[in-house]
Amino acid sequence: MTDKLKISFLIQEFLYIVIVTVLFYFSSVIYTNKVIQIPSGSVNYIISYLTQKQQPLNLLDNIALRLMGSPQKGWIDIGAYELSRLDYLHKLTTSKAPTTTVTLIPGETYYFFLKEIASKLNLSFEKLKLAYDKQKIAKDGNILADSYNIPHGASEDRVIFFLIEHSKKRYEKFSQKIFSDFNQKNWYRYITIASIIQKESASIKEMPIVSSVIHNRLKIGMPLQMDGTLNYGEFSHKVITPHMIRTDSSSYNTYKNKGIPTDPICAVSLEAIKAAIKPANTKFLYFVKIKNQNKHKFTTTHKQHKQRIEKNRKIKDLYKNIK
Repeated sequence: MTDKLKISFLIQEFLYIVIVTVLFYFSSVIYTNKVIQIPSGSVNYIISYLTQKQQPLNLLDNIALRLMGSPQKGWIDIGAYELSRLDYLHKLTTSKAPTTTVTLIPGETYYFFLKEIASKLNLSFEKLKLAYDKQKIAKDGNILADSYNIPHGASEDRVIFFLIEHSKKRYEKFSQKIFSDFNQKNWYRYITIASIIQKESASIKEMPIVSSVIHNRLKIGMPLQMDGTLNYGEFSHKVITPHMIRTDSSSYNTYKNKGIPTDPICAVSLEAIKAAIKPANTKFLYFVKIKNQNKHKFTTTHKQHKQRIEKNRKIKDLYKNIK
């Protein structure tokens, strides 16, 4: 055999080994979540993200993805927990997952939000709550009030992970903007105050003033005595009664306990957080809803407060007589 034939044979043998190796590599089985999320960015960034969060990828995967096209952004429906590497890469470029939008209203509790998610996405409320209890930082306030696109097919654990992680990033970004830092303990104290503001305020405009009442009472060691703090968890839509005030022994009962509750009451908006951090400069210690108006009357003395309550009663009696 001549030298040229030997070299040609060796090259063919080498190419055969390379092709078999590549085919074997792309046919190998990988394990993944049925639904995954891909961020915006370059192919290199996406591969780096997937390697850290989902599935280790390398140079061969990078080349294959570029040949197939750009990976989809957002939620991807992989469709199986086990598939070949080539099928996985193909799914990244072609399979956009359908989503359902769910909205967490400011002032609503996690309990009712999980109920809505379970109903809209046909998921188990019990499994959602179990996942929430495992991943939560506080009893409530872990998920920022906002609208979320939840992919069909995502597990209960995955849905909760996405909601809490997304909110955590938003919280950290907002904290960095205000304080140039993120201290989780201090931040959740503000979230707790913000949740009281969210429950008690009649409008965004009122939030800094309600916040000032809370801060003014805390400064002088005066109990907050606010009904909204008892609308926690599954009691979010309950009318607060004297019986509930007498019998509720949780930290949410600000009639019995001084200071703020140990945990946030509900989901909050960024406006409520801002108001908690930057209250209006007032001396107000009291407020009461003005009858038949969507706003409150703020006062500095108990005497003024009682006069406003009496005025509300007279208005109520007047309306009764008209009817």
